[in-house]
Amino acid sequence: MSRYELTDEQWNLISDLVERPRRGRGRPRRNEKTLLNGVIWVLCSGAAWRDLPKRYGPWQTCYDRFRSWQRDRTLDMLLERLRASLAEKGLIDKSTWVVDATNIRASRAAAGAKRGSRGRSAVPVAV
Repeated sequence: MSRYELTDEQWNLISDLVERPRRGRGRPRRNEKTLLNGVIWVLCSGAAWRDLPKRYGPWQTCYDRFRSWQRDRTLDMLLERLRASLAEKGLIDKSTWVVDATNIRASRAAAGAKRGSRGRSAVPVAV
């Protein structure tokens, strides 16, 4: 088992939210647990979708499923169910369930610009 993969216990808790019955004919759906593990891998590792390991299936399929779950609020329901499960077991404090989206703009100097520069070249260009 990889670092970012769900255990069987975790999967059993949320499987009914992500598994959809197969409709009609055509290609069978990919294993939802594998795709969800791929989504978790990308979100936790910070890697690009194209860098998704092959064991999770095609990156396009994984990304499409992620967007679908995002649009139909499946991910919200999944997180709420996991949060409720942790709270029920006494493993989470509701006061620590916080998301921070602070954005702080850095100065030019933080990016390595010389003091006093205004975005122009410090060396005059001969014309």
